[in-house]
Amino acid sequence: MNRASREVRGGNLTIAGLTKRYPNHVAVLPLDLDVRAGEFLTLLGPSGSGKTTTLMMVAGFTAPSAGDISLNGRSIAGLAPERRNIGVVFQNYALFPHMSVADNVGFPLKMRGQPRAAIEEKVRAALRLVRLDGLEARMPRQLSGGQQQRVAFARALVFDPDLLLMDEPLGALDKKLREQMQFELKRLHSELGVTVLYVTHDQEEALTMSDRVALMNGGIIEQLGPARELYEQPNNRFVAEFIGESNLIDGKLAAEGWFVADKGALFPVASDASVPTGTTGALLVRPEKFSLAPHSSSDRGVSGRVREHVYVGDFVRCRIEVEGGLVLTVKVQNNRGAVTPREGEQVELYVGPGDARILSNGSKGDRR
Repeated sequence: MNRASREVRGGNLTIAGLTKRYPNHVAVLPLDLDVRAGEFLTLLGPSGSGKTTTLMMVAGFTAPSAGDISLNGRSIAGLAPERRNIGVVFQNYALFPHMSVADNVGFPLKMRGQPRAAIEEKVRAALRLVRLDGLEARMPRQLSGGQQQRVAFARALVFDPDLLLMDEPLGALDKKLREQMQFELKRLHSELGVTVLYVTHDQEEALTMSDRVALMNGGIIEQLGPARELYEQPNNRFVAEFIGESNLIDGKLAAEGWFVADKGALFPVASDASVPTGTTGALLVRPEKFSLAPHSSSDRGVSGRVREHVYVGDFVRCRIEVEGGLVLTVKVQNNRGAVTPREGEQVELYVGPGDARILSNGSKGDRR
C-alpha cells in the first residue's frame, strides 16, 4: 500500500519506554515505537508476547507501570479512554444487542453530545463507507458475523478518531470471510488515511495488510519493518520460524561461500563480511527458494531422496532427506509443465547463494 498516494488524516502515535509489570511477571518490557500518521502498523506475535497488553495501554483500558504514550505530540497516558479520541474494534464486536445498527454506530456521537441531525448524517456516511447502507434499522442478531464486524468498524470510525486500534478483529470469522474482510480493511484504510495499530497472531493477516509489522516476543519487539523485510531478512531464528515456513539448518560457515550443516551437507552462501568463517548458527532457506533437478554429479547441488510428496493445490510440498538424515521442506509450484518428483526418487537440490541466510540462534525475548 502506497502511503504517499493517499490522504493522511490520522495522528502520529509515539510510545516511549512503555512498560507493564504484574506481581508475578513483566508483560511488556520498556518499549519504544513510533506509528506514523496514516500508517497501518501491526503488532504480531504469539500468545503472551505483550501485543494486546500494549494495545490496551494505548487505549487507556490498562494502566502502564512506566513510560509515556503521545498522540500528535501530546501525552495521553493520563487521560481516560473516552478523552483520547481513539476508536477501538474488538474480536467479539461488542455491539449493544438491544440497539439498532444506526443506534450502535451513533452511540459515540451521542455520548459526545452531538445534535441528532448531525448524528444521523454521520451514521449514514459511516454505514455507506462499510457498505451497510440500508440496514440502519436492523438489530445485531439479524446480521451475519461479517456484517456485525462492519458495524463495529463504522462505530469506531464515525467520530473521526486520530487513531484506530484493532484487537484480533477478524478472529471470529471463517477463513474465506476473514480474507474478504482483510481486503475491506485495506480499502477502508486507503480511503480514510487513518492511523491504525492492529493486533493479531495471524502472520498472513499481518503480511497482507500492514505497512510495517512489529513482531513481538516476551514483551519486546524482535523486529520492526515492512512485511517483505521480516520474511526475506529476519534478524534471528525466532523471526524466521514465526514468519512463514522455514528450513533452519544448524551448522557453521566453513569457508567463504560454503555453510556446512552439523549433519554434513554443504550449502552455498553469499559472501558477507559481517559473518566470519567459523560462525555457528542456522542457515535459513525458505521452501520455495529450493529448486529441484534429477540426480546428477553437480558440485553445487545437494543430493537427497524424496520421503514425502503432498499435493496442496497451488504447490506440491516435498520432504527430502539429504546427507546425515537432515530432512528439508521444498515447495514446487504447480505450474503448467512443472515436473514434481515421486516419493523415493533421488534428486538434486539447488539454492542460490543469495537465497540462503545465516542467522543467530535464539531471540531478544530469550534474553529478558
